[in-house]
Amino acid sequence: MRRYMVSYSWQILKKELGLYQLTMDIIVMIRVCKIFRQGLRGFREYQIIETAHRKHPLFSFWDKRKQGRITFDTMDFVAEEGHFPPKAMQIAQKLPSWRTEPEIQALCNLLQVLDSYRNYSEPLQLLLAKVMRFERFGRRRVIVKKGQRGNSFYFIYLGTVAVTADDDGSSAFLDTHPTLLHKGDCFGELGVLTPSVRRATVVCMEETEFLVVDREDFLANKLDQEFQKDAQHQFEFFRKMDLFESLSDEKLWKLVTLGKVEKFPYGQLISKDFVESSSIMFVSKGSCEVLRLIDLGTSPFYYKWIWQHLDLLYDRPLKTHLNESSPVERFKEFQIKSYPVQDFSFLKLKHLQNSWEQQRTSLSRRMNTSGNTLPKMLGPKIKSRNLHLLECSMISTKYGDLPEEAAVGAYIKVHTVEEGETVGLHQILLPENQQDMRPLILVSLGAEVIRVRKEKFCELIDSKVTEKLSRFKVNYPSDEDMCQKFLQENSWNIFRKDLQRLLVKPRQRPPFTPIRPKKKGIYSPKSLILDLCSFNKEPKPCHPVFMAPQKYLPPLRIVQAITAPRYKIQELLPQYKNAGVLV
Repeated sequence: MRRYMVSYSWQILKKELGLYQLTMDIIVMIRVCKIFRQGLRGFREYQIIETAHRKHPLFSFWDKRKQGRITFDTMDFVAEEGHFPPKAMQIAQKLPSWRTEPEIQALCNLLQVLDSYRNYSEPLQLLLAKVMRFERFGRRRVIVKKGQRGNSFYFIYLGTVAVTADDDGSSAFLDTHPTLLHKGDCFGELGVLTPSVRRATVVCMEETEFLVVDREDFLANKLDQEFQKDAQHQFEFFRKMDLFESLSDEKLWKLVTLGKVEKFPYGQLISKDFVESSSIMFVSKGSCEVLRLIDLGTSPFYYKWIWQHLDLLYDRPLKTHLNESSPVERFKEFQIKSYPVQDFSFLKLKHLQNSWEQQRTSLSRRMNTSGNTLPKMLGPKIKSRNLHLLECSMISTKYGDLPEEAAVGAYIKVHTVEEGETVGLHQILLPENQQDMRPLILVSLGAEVIRVRKEKFCELIDSKVTEKLSRFKVNYPSDEDMCQKFLQENSWNIFRKDLQRLLVKPRQRPPFTPIRPKKKGIYSPKSLILDLCSFNKEPKPCHPVFMAPQKYLPPLRIVQAITAPRYKIQELLPQYKNAGVLV
């Protein structure tokens, strides 16, 4: 009874003082905060506040060379996909003078994913990693405003920004095709090198992460001297070119400021079509390859080559000096081939009509005009097109029917651009009706390229450079010539492999190959080879197919080589009857 009276009096007291409502509000807020924290687990900001905890974040191993233990912390790289890691963010938030050499090197390694950062020299990369700071801005945030003086330049680590000509960047959200910059691009570099005014506005199209270099830190750590060294190398490269021999130093330095240095590793695509590109490229280091994507089915040479090899599927004898036909048979074959291919069945109709008129018979009945009823001296009916026994779908081309699987495309090497040469200048002064507008692809073989916009380049050159450009011509081969070259090289590669198998004795036992689990990738080397022998086979091998881009060609399968039915190497080279001659 006493406890009941105490609790009852306490409730009355709470209600009177408002403590009851306050307690309920606190409980509700605690529950809301728990729900809110659970909902934030997929966001970047939550990971910054509360990082994930793993059971074994550290592991180490003994290094025999350094005679010490190397420790690796997996928590340094914990981040959502594409975002800047928290450990790197902690380094970027420090002052440049407080960052240690291992921290600067770790940040430099992380920034290798940015193409624009990788284009700088290694000493300059380390200096940039020392002074960079991290920033994140939301959608519609104006980063650079037109008309203001520039104090920073930016590397885009994540997100997309738009470049506009207005002051507030609103036109970027109204334009259907705005000028966009993505991850790996940079902007505002001239605002740090020179005290110039911004010529455009840059606005965020989505939440974007930046690495920012301020002008004060840039000059305090002598980054301008490293930039000057790189610019001096570009100036010397342009000065050595015969094309710019007449240009003054002032114009040549202006060309250096207009140029943008880009580095490409081996095999990386530089331009999908440099003919339509708005830039000129100078190869300052390394070399590049010019490729052309060709639809082989549009070539008459390819059509003839395919059917010549498909004839071998019916085991037709090889015409060599061992089984040549007699002179009489060759003469008869020559007589038949010398006449145009046509149908001679109308001769029998005329012969029968004359005989029936003599016998006063009627022609009203139906007549059989098959090849077996022709006069013996005429032989069977000759058709205008050779019969094929392939049981596969065909497509119609302007040269005749072609198996659908044989309609493929191939990338063919056209030209190699060496160090000191240019790409995109060979028809810059030609009128549009005289230009070769075939799309050409540029692929790096390990190259450093200086890219300059065409309109800026044309404003800078003088009359002597224009005269040299008028004499500068590069004539690329036709598609038919490139197709013939591709098939000749393909035939030679097939013959070379067959000859190698014949001359080198095969192993008694196959080499040991460990069983490895199949990767879940789409790449398969067999998918890049067209096998003509598999047209009549069921079921057909199933490989992932690489298709041509629809911008230039209809969707075609891309191949690197073609394997075709062929005669045995012993028939072509009877002196090599047994394998292992060279062993």
